[in-house]
Amino acid sequence: MPDATKAPSSVPVGVDTSRASIARVYDAALNGKDNFEIDREVLRQVATVAPQVNDLAWSNRNFLIRACRFLAGQAGITQYLDCGSGLPTAENTHQVVQRLQPEAKVLYIDNDPVVLAHGRALLEENENTLFISADIFDPEEVLGTPEVREFLDFSQPIALIHNGTLHHYLGDDGPELMKKYVDALAPGSYTVIAHFLDPQTPEHSQIARAMEDRFTHSPMGSGVFRTHDQIKAMFGDQEFVEPGLVLCDDWWPDGPRVHPLNQVEECIAGGVARKP
Repeated sequence: MPDATKAPSSVPVGVDTSRASIARVYDAALNGKDNFEIDREVLRQVATVAPQVNDLAWSNRNFLIRACRFLAGQAGITQYLDCGSGLPTAENTHQVVQRLQPEAKVLYIDNDPVVLAHGRALLEENENTLFISADIFDPEEVLGTPEVREFLDFSQPIALIHNGTLHHYLGDDGPELMKKYVDALAPGSYTVIAHFLDPQTPEHSQIARAMEDRFTHSPMGSGVFRTHDQIKAMFGDQEFVEPGLVLCDDWWPDGPRVHPLNQVEECIAGGVARKP
């Protein structure tokens, strides 16, 4: 069983409208339709200290799309293990990568019942997409699931995606958790992580910690803002793709920045690294 003291929101919640779900809160932040009042209440609580809280979700999602375009188009990766896939509010990983690599295989893992219902619909979309239920904070469970080993070839490079997931893990052993995943991957594999950031600057740390307080004391119960060094440690000794671990909006943006980043956008970082 998952350790509920470390990852309270990773325990299967059922379709329970009295309890917030990580996936449904993100769906609400991205203007999706698969969420309940309790999920929207989480955002309202955080918005009392950070009115632009929804931008966390948009920075996270847009970074994922750009990272996937790089992995499929430049790195030539054709296998993806997407942990904590969330709801299909915006473009999904398989839609991005299969546009560039039509035969790419994408395995989604989540354990939220609402997400799983959508996952079954994704299975009908193409045979190179698979969705299984497992606890993403239990690498042994994920890697030991027969369907994972049958669907993906672990002797060949795989892109491991933990986008917007690890800040919902409350333990201090995130680097050890990620090492178990990375150790199972072949050389030439990549890891993608996006994570809430405490920038450790006077102008932004205060709002980061205020958002963390609201998230962790909201009906969702998690949302840790870690420092740059704490997030970097989760990549282990892998080699960062330039520009390294940076603000999500600074990782190969689609064009010149017309407007400065707001305080919320300064509080989420992302990076892509390659296993030598």
